[in-house]
Amino acid sequence: MKTIDLSRTVPTLSDILVLAGEDTIILKTTEGREFVLAEVDDFAREVELVAQNEELMQFLEQRSKEAKRYTLSQVREQLNNKP
Repeated sequence: MKTIDLSRTVPTLSDILVLAGEDTIILKTTEGREFVLAEVDDFAREVELVAQNEELMQFLEQRSKEAKRYTLSQVREQLNNKP
């Protein structure tokens, strides 16, 4: 699994897709959000590989323990107030 920090480099979509064809990619935005991109050729195999990724599993476990929750109305309000 490879991480591409988009605050340091801005590869083209074509470049990202080529990399995703070789390995699963984590795209990290300048805001710190992270997205996983993987080729969907054998979904069951991809799930198995992701489950074996200790770093990702620790990250997901940490995220699941976060106490802060938002109601649907709070999310809608935040989205409506964004420029």
